Amino acid sequence: MTVKELKKFFKDHLVPSRLYNMKGGNHKHRICIAQDKRKKEWEVYFSEGKTKIGLMKFPSESEACQRMKEEVCKVMEQIYGVSWKGLA
Repeated sequence: MTVKELKKFFKDHLVPSRLYNMKGGNHKHRICIAQDKRKKEWEVYFSEGKTKIGLMKFPSESEACQRMKEEVCKVMEQIYGVSWKGLA
């Protein structure tokens, strides 16, 4: 899975865009994915301003996208009661 495919999945499943960011950076209260080009790895984290909380690093885009999908799935279930069991 690529970032582009993951973004389409979120859109198709009506995930509010305020829950995530696909370009990394500093976005308050969002789950973010970004590529660290210097280290050639992908990051998934919860952004609290300039702080990356729960930073996870992955060697591939596909692994990072899968983890982000799982994390957003958890949030959707907790906040909205929506379950994607079998999809995530």
